[in-house]
Amino acid sequence: MSPSSETAHGKRLVIVESPAKAKTIKGYLGPGYIVEASVGHIRDLPGTAAEVPDKYTGEVRRLGVDVDHDFAPIYVVNADKKSQVTKLKSLLAESDELFLATDEDREGEAIAWHLREVLKPKVPVHRMVFHEITKDAIQEAVRNPRELNQRLVDAQETRRILDRLYGYEVSPVLWKKVMPKLSAGRVQSVATRLVVERERERMAFRSASYWDLVGTFGTGRTAADAANPETFGARLVSVDGKRVATGRDFGQDGRLKTANTLHLDEQAARTLAAGLEQTAFSVRSVESKPYRRSPYAPFRTTTLQQEASRKLGFGAKRTMQVAQKLYENGFITYMRTDSTTLSETAVSAARAQVTQLYGANYLPDAPRTYASKVKNAQEAHEAIRPSGDRFRTPAETGLGGDDFRLYELIWMRTVASQMKDAVGQSVTVKVGGRSADGRDAEFSASGKIITFHGFLKAYVEGADDPNAELDDRERRLPQVTEGDPLAAEQLTPEGHATKPPARYTEASLVKELEDREIGRPSTYASIIDTIINRKYVFKKGTALVPSFLSFAVVNLLEKHFGRLVDYDFTARMEDDLDRIAAGEAQSVPWLKRFYFGEGEGLTAGGAADAGNGDGDHLGGLKELVTDLGAIDAREISSFPLNDEITLRVGRYGPYVEKASPVEGEPGQRADIPDELPPDELTVELAEELLAKPSGDFELGADPVSGNMLVAKDGRYGPYVTEILPEGTPKTGKNAVKPRTASLFKTMSLDTVTLEDALRLLSLPRVVGADAEGQEITAQNGRYGPYLKRGTDSRSLTSEDQLFTVTLDEALAIYAQPKQRGRAAAAPPLKELGNDPVSERPVVVKDGRFGPYVTDGETNATLRKDDDVETITPERGYELLAEKRARGPVKKTAKKAPAKKATATKTATKTAAKKTVAKKATAAKKTTTAKTAAAKKTATAKKAAAGKVSSESEES
Repeated sequence: MSPSSETAHGKRLVIVESPAKAKTIKGYLGPGYIVEASVGHIRDLPGTAAEVPDKYTGEVRRLGVDVDHDFAPIYVVNADKKSQVTKLKSLLAESDELFLATDEDREGEAIAWHLREVLKPKVPVHRMVFHEITKDAIQEAVRNPRELNQRLVDAQETRRILDRLYGYEVSPVLWKKVMPKLSAGRVQSVATRLVVERERERMAFRSASYWDLVGTFGTGRTAADAANPETFGARLVSVDGKRVATGRDFGQDGRLKTANTLHLDEQAARTLAAGLEQTAFSVRSVESKPYRRSPYAPFRTTTLQQEASRKLGFGAKRTMQVAQKLYENGFITYMRTDSTTLSETAVSAARAQVTQLYGANYLPDAPRTYASKVKNAQEAHEAIRPSGDRFRTPAETGLGGDDFRLYELIWMRTVASQMKDAVGQSVTVKVGGRSADGRDAEFSASGKIITFHGFLKAYVEGADDPNAELDDRERRLPQVTEGDPLAAEQLTPEGHATKPPARYTEASLVKELEDREIGRPSTYASIIDTIINRKYVFKKGTALVPSFLSFAVVNLLEKHFGRLVDYDFTARMEDDLDRIAAGEAQSVPWLKRFYFGEGEGLTAGGAADAGNGDGDHLGGLKELVTDLGAIDAREISSFPLNDEITLRVGRYGPYVEKASPVEGEPGQRADIPDELPPDELTVELAEELLAKPSGDFELGADPVSGNMLVAKDGRYGPYVTEILPEGTPKTGKNAVKPRTASLFKTMSLDTVTLEDALRLLSLPRVVGADAEGQEITAQNGRYGPYLKRGTDSRSLTSEDQLFTVTLDEALAIYAQPKQRGRAAAAPPLKELGNDPVSERPVVVKDGRFGPYVTDGETNATLRKDDDVETITPERGYELLAEKRARGPVKKTAKKAPAKKATATKTATKTAAKKTVAKKATAAKKTTTAKTAAAKKTATAKKAAAGKVSSESEES
């Protein structure tokens, strides 16, 4: 079957998910093929009750799932996809065959199934699958299509229904008991719990100090070289045979775990060092072992995310966005995979490049194979690797920026996976001597020499711990033998303190979720993105820090929905879903047990028959969310710091509260800064916050309205406002809002007066009108004081000018040409460091449309949720990367000048009429085309974003 044969087979419609993928594939197929994008999912469970057809009511309308009729899902075509569905139907009507070429994972299979169900083709339908977008792979996929895999579709549908039930039943509990607009999810809630538990460990942690000695020992040789150094360093390991305590010997409480170790304090360490000053040391033992390190397996989804985080500073979402782009443009194989398998073609390509780039000496005799360590890995998928039967070197790709860097990482890892082991020697030298008071002290030094670097020539894996030693690091020790005398050139007492467990980074959280077998690796990027967007977690550098809100949410889930956030339960659910995908369990009995629990028409063995083992881990979500009487909302959101002060998470944010010593009277309250890490909220800091002026400071009555004016310290800084009389409507069309104004930077709650408040509330101030009668006002905005005349704004130099600037001065300011970049550059608001792509310094600046990040080449405006004070370097680099990926804004082409008419007057009139008619028609067509193109582009962007950020379980 030739892919270009139109005459033999008629027209063939090939449907893929994205326009980028369609464009690449179209170039590999002949003229007999029409390649079109579905632009992501065309059909899904309804997002709101309004989308549900009118025939459905009650719980079915709320959930989008008919739980009483075998959990039948209610699917609706997305509103923004209806026009695309119409287009696909039109193209299908002109076609003789349909090829569904969506991704080869569960989600891709589900998209293909939905397309078939909605389009209702009357022509032959084929499922076309491939793991790389190359000419050979695409043409092979056309020649060898398969049928839709209904088991994969059912498994994906079960996950979708499960996640809908979990989210739509548990989230409303959070709305009622914690805060509106919160969300819960099968994997996101467990991921949030992991981050919260790590913070709890940090809060409970008590640091311990310990000391030891570091010695520099000389061999006495004078002709030393790099391979045989004259001196080496060693650390004290034991005194009189008792091991000296190190950090791992202390528990979370700061105490030694066992009594079999010697805990040195500063005084003991200095005393011992003094006693060893005149000691004659010698080599007590030399132990040498062969060192061998094998290559790392090729990338799968999670290991790619981890390495891109360590080496490139990418978040998981950014990694997947770049990888998706590389895949769709034919540079790498499919990027959502849990397999480390390489095809024979890929192995041959990698081995050929090893020989070409490093020489035959680096090529092992037999190809290397890698068995996946991921449970239920889909071995039909390949590892992530460069596409094709010959790998393009990074220089040959023509890529740039993030695309180049990620491709290079994948290419290096793939080539290295087919290289020889690194080999060498590891050596441990023990040094001993007696102190002046007779104590025996023993020091130890470790060395490593790599005699053949093997795969380390091509690739060295990164580490989450910045202090960890990488695999290619050598430590050379002098060539000594047992009994050799040594001189202590320096003995230095060193103090240490144990550190709390490190917070998760995106890379380490991905690893933890995978190690615990929670969720699907392909969804981790979207899960992390969700918990950040939901404000459960925020980033401090690369660390993931839980918010106080997440503490309240996790507290509720643990106490009242413990099974749903239990790590083992979530992992067992994943096993069940995989068994459904394998045909070893049935979906409906499993969902019944999960939602209704035992009973509801199920026998005791029903769950086990459905493939759930003993079934003890399932049952009763509906009952759990129905009985909420036992949940005390105040208790759930309260965390005592001591007997007097309590942290509370309120509907408007976290605060600390200190009870009043007088019963019945209100206590003190103080807001907590939004991004204060929970482990930094100590009793001392809480007392400091409570001591700050935070109440309503009555300043006096407004002489005009009679309303009391007060000064307050709000979440966004101090401000003044008025207290409206009782009975003033606060909602509805007659609602009255109190006047409010932020304090100037030169003011404080301690010093603000009634006069200050009246002046602040008088803003904006009318300065006067210009010669045309247009009003000029002085206003205080987010970025400082300014004048406004119509849509023309001009900055003022100080806040005081708001009250002092005169009409003449204002007119003089407007008489000056508006400066657009010619003024002296203002100093940056914040410096973020060097961008990893451009290697230029990145700063935050204040622009005409608000703050933005720039490296001098690319500018990117801060988003709604970004803040100048808290933005991290990684977030700045991410904004710049996204802007680069979008490319420069295209300028509208200028129209060509009209040709001069040379005919007679009559002819000119006739031609003019025709020209006008033509222009009108052309304009109409152009407008229609532009509108359609704009809609298509917008839809495509939404779909691409949706594919990456979807919270559904896939792969």
